[in-house]
Amino acid sequence: MWSQRTGAVPLGTRTHMAHSEPTDSRQAADRVEGTSSASSVSSASTGTGTDRLADGASIDETHDASSAAEPVLTLSNVTKEFGPERAVDGVSLEVRSGELLTFLGPSGCGKTTTLRMVAGLEEPTAGSITLADETVADADDGGAFVAPERRDVGIVFQNFALFPHLTVRENVAFGLEDADDAETAARVDELLELVEMTEHGDKTPDQLSGGQKQRIALARSLAPEPDVLLLDEPFSNLDVRLRVEMREEVRRILKAAGVTAISVTHDQEEALSISDRVAVMNDGSIEQVGRPESVFEQPESKFVASFLGRASFLEGRLREGQVETGVGRFNAATLEGYDTTYDGAPVDVLVRPDDLRATPADEEVADGVVVSRQYVGPSFIYRVELDSGEAVHCLHNHVEEFELDQPVSIDLIADHPLAWYPR
Repeated sequence: MWSQRTGAVPLGTRTHMAHSEPTDSRQAADRVEGTSSASSVSSASTGTGTDRLADGASIDETHDASSAAEPVLTLSNVTKEFGPERAVDGVSLEVRSGELLTFLGPSGCGKTTTLRMVAGLEEPTAGSITLADETVADADDGGAFVAPERRDVGIVFQNFALFPHLTVRENVAFGLEDADDAETAARVDELLELVEMTEHGDKTPDQLSGGQKQRIALARSLAPEPDVLLLDEPFSNLDVRLRVEMREEVRRILKAAGVTAISVTHDQEEALSISDRVAVMNDGSIEQVGRPESVFEQPESKFVASFLGRASFLEGRLREGQVETGVGRFNAATLEGYDTTYDGAPVDVLVRPDDLRATPADEEVADGVVVSRQYVGPSFIYRVELDSGEAVHCLHNHVEEFELDQPVSIDLIADHPLAWYPR
C-alpha cells in the first residue's frame, strides 16, 4: 500500500489539475469579487486555549508542526484587477507544508479570486506566485505564467463536480493517467480506506449522499498527491448538521494525508474549527493572519472583531487610569496593552456577549433597556440599548429571562484583557 506523501509510487513529473473537475464546473465558478468597508487598527485582547481536533491532535500541536515546515506556496504582493475594479490588492502570504490555511471574509472580499490565481484560473495583474519552488505566475517579470493543467494543484469545488457516468472508483482514479493498472488500483484502495468509503466503490454519484460525494471529491483530488489542495466553499451545499460533521472529517482526512491545503469560506465557525491559520480578508486585502484562537481573541482591526463573532463596541475615554463608558468606569489595566500615553484619548472597547451581564434595575439607576432577545438553545442573547445611545449584547443562561423594555444595569465581567481601538 502506498504511503501518504512519502515513498509514493511516482506518477510522472506533473499532476494535471484540470482532471479534478469537469470543464463546465470550472467555467461556472465566480469570476469577479467586489468590495467592502475598510477598518481601523487596534490594540488587542489576549487569551489561550487548546481545542482538541477530530484527528486527535490539538491546534497547538498541528500549528507548531506546520510553522516549522518549509513554505510550499508563496504569494508576493499579488494583485488582480478586472477593468477599473481591484478585486485583490497586494496580498502577500506563505503557506507551509502540511498546513491548512483558510481565507475567510464576506462575499466580494477577494478570497475566491485569490484561490483562482493560485489554481491558475486567473492571472495576477501584479505580483508573483511560487509553488513548490517554481514560479508559476510573475506579472512583474515579463508576465511569466504556468497554465493550470501544469500546476501540481488539486481542487474540491462547492458542487463536488463528480463525473456522473463514472463509478466511485473510476472518479477517484481519473487523475492517475500516468500510473499502470496495479498502481492505480492500489492508490484508489488506499484513498477509499482513508475517506471510509471502501464499500461504495462500484456505486455512481447519484447513489451517494451529500457527505459521501464530498468524501469522493476529496479522494479524487488527493489521488495524484498535489503540492497544494484548494477547497472552494467545500461545505456550502451540505445541511447544517452534516456540515459540522464533515468539517471534522475533512480535517482528519487532510491531516492523515499530510497534504497542504487552502480553504475559502465566509463561515467564521467553519474557518475557526478546521484551520491551522486563518487569513481574514476585506476589500481585497488581508486584514490579519494567525491561529484561529489568536485572530478571534486578538483582533487587530474593528473589521476583524466585527466579522468574527458577535461584537459590540463601547465608546469610552481614558482618564487617569480609568475608562469611562456608557456602562460605568473600569480600570484601564483591563485594556490589552494600555499605556498612560493614551490618557485623554477617545477609544472603542470591544465587548462580546459573554463579557457583559445584565441585572434588573430601577429605571432611574439602569444603564439601559432590553430591546430584543435571541434564544440559542442553552442561552439567551439579549440586546440592550444603553442610555448613551449605544447597544450591547449580553449572554445569559436560558433560565435567566428578561422581558422586552425591562430596565437593566450592565456589569463588565470579562476575565481577560479587552481589545480596544483609538477613535
